[in-house]
Amino acid sequence: MALLMNGTNDMSARLSPKVDQPEVKQPQVEQPKAPPQKQERVLIDIEDGIATVTLNRPDKYNGLDMPMFDAVTKAAKALKKDRSVRVIILCGAGEAFCSGLDIKTVSRNPVNFLKLLFKPGRKISNLAQDVGYLWRDVPAPVIAVTHGYCFGGGLQIALGADFRFSSADCEFSVMESKWGLIPDMSLAVTLRELIPIDLAKELTMTARRFNGTEAKAMGLVTRISDDPMADALTFARELAERSPDAVAASKLLFNRSWNATDKVALDWETKLQKKILGRANQRIAVARNTSSPEKPWQNRREL
Repeated sequence: MALLMNGTNDMSARLSPKVDQPEVKQPQVEQPKAPPQKQERVLIDIEDGIATVTLNRPDKYNGLDMPMFDAVTKAAKALKKDRSVRVIILCGAGEAFCSGLDIKTVSRNPVNFLKLLFKPGRKISNLAQDVGYLWRDVPAPVIAVTHGYCFGGGLQIALGADFRFSSADCEFSVMESKWGLIPDMSLAVTLRELIPIDLAKELTMTARRFNGTEAKAMGLVTRISDDPMADALTFARELAERSPDAVAASKLLFNRSWNATDKVALDWETKLQKKILGRANQRIAVARNTSSPEKPWQNRREL
């Protein structure tokens, strides 16, 4: 029986040889591609009360397209409401601060110009003007750090800041007349505070380029530096050590009174002093200069 069984098994093995099954390949399913992420036009980083706002379109020298107009405006509005922000540094990513209006991109849709120039209701400025003008309404002081190129709309954004720190080789230009236009992003307000009218006309009519050293001599730039960002940070930290109420009130005082009549200017002095005298941060200022030099400030109060 054993022999028969063994034989049977051997015969079965000979008659039914093992056959390797071909490997069945599973069909590959193509994975859906993730949609391309939109580049954020403006980056905001806040540390120790200092907000760094970066124009973030470096492949186009931070040229102003419609998303950039919207992003800069939203950033200014958001920081205006943030009472914990003490100082703002406004800079550009890559090789330039801002090359101005990306006219090729914006002009692809003529409706864009209507959006930029439309002024709703009793609003003082339109979208084109907001990118420069709104920084004046932010209570915290704004330091623009310029390098590379600062043309047209880019210059007007920088002029909306309270201070401008620049490299000596940064190139500036009121560029609009080159394209048959006039500057219309709040330069009519900001430039008159810095230079005489004849120089303003010359720069606007000729659209000529000039460097940071000449800009400083004109009064358009606050400080020339080999490392303007580092110097801006040092200055920002110095401002952050002062009473946020006093700093904000100082900015508002000069913005409201610089070209005002004597009566209006003196009224603003009194009005703002009443708002900060005896308040928490003013009392803290006294304490920091007498008994408690490390006493922390409170968030800026509304003025």
